[in-house]
Amino acid sequence: MILGMTIATFTVVHVVLSLLGIGSGFVVSFVLLAGKRLNGWTALFLASTVATSVTGFGFPFDHLLPSHKVGIISLVVLAVAILARYAFHLAGAWRWIYVVGAVVDLYLNDFVLIVQAFQKVPALNAMAPKQSEPPFVLTQLVVMALFVVLAIVAAKRFHTDPVHTVAGAGAANS
Repeated sequence: MILGMTIATFTVVHVVLSLLGIGSGFVVSFVLLAGKRLNGWTALFLASTVATSVTGFGFPFDHLLPSHKVGIISLVVLAVAILARYAFHLAGAWRWIYVVGAVVDLYLNDFVLIVQAFQKVPALNAMAPKQSEPPFVLTQLVVMALFVVLAIVAAKRFHTDPVHTVAGAGAANS
């Protein structure tokens, strides 16, 4: 039992949080590319991504795993992105720090999604059972390159003044 749930139920909760973080993260990223922001979606993305990383530590383990290292990195990057967004209100350099942090965290969630897909989907696992084979490595490199481009373009386009906020998209612009 984990937090009063069976391991199967806890796994479902963790996966749902992860997919919620990935889905809302893509919405936030595409809006950032448009130079705008959606406050409600941003809060959902950050909260579900924090919850995903935290719940990842709830599974039984006896030593530090690569997934834990990704979770630690994700939580550190999330802490900086959350500070940039909510404590420093995207002022000055905090604007691009937030954008890059949000995109990096979305990438880390997608990195784990790809790892899980290659472990759990039989056709993918057959192509890269050890996750060191070319199909896996190429997939991860292409995805990483796409996220690097996303971070650069979003950082250039995203602005913080209220005119660039999508109306009706959540909480106040602070």
